[in-house]
Amino acid sequence: MQMNDVQSVPASKDKVWAALNDPDILRRCIPGCQTLEMISPTEMTATVVVKLGPVKATFAGKVSLSDLDPPNAYRISGEGSGGVAGFAKGGASVKLDSPSADVTDLAYQVDAQIGGKLAQLGGRLIDSTAKKLAGEFFQNFAAALSPPEAAVAETPATGDPSEPKKGWLKNLIS
Repeated sequence: MQMNDVQSVPASKDKVWAALNDPDILRRCIPGCQTLEMISPTEMTATVVVKLGPVKATFAGKVSLSDLDPPNAYRISGEGSGGVAGFAKGGASVKLDSPSADVTDLAYQVDAQIGGKLAQLGGRLIDSTAKKLAGEFFQNFAAALSPPEAAVAETPATGDPSEPKKGWLKNLIS
């Protein structure tokens, strides 16, 4: 399977680079990630639960970073075993570019192989699931990098915050 795309992230290049190397942020952003631990500055171990069609598997694996060019690019490679469900291995080249001071374009090229029961599910299902998971990751990643005041600014503060809002149920239903 091969996949490539460019995603715009609403944060500076340095902030995006730091987040891409922060296991706590990545753990929260990777769909199904149960654990993610740095074992060295360029190696991590992870446990991720993936549901692919009728197959749900827990993958345990190792990820390594290479070709480091901070804060511009790196290569991430990994492999994991999902027991009877099969295995996955592959890598991605990641490149960051700054069209402006507060927006970073994250370009990636992924090449992955799977085997076992997962490989029997068919290319279309695998590709669509991979694209869905990538979309979820980038949605989570952008949210993790958004300033907390952005969420507060969207909700106008009126009246006493301890009082329930009038018409909240009507607004919820409509």
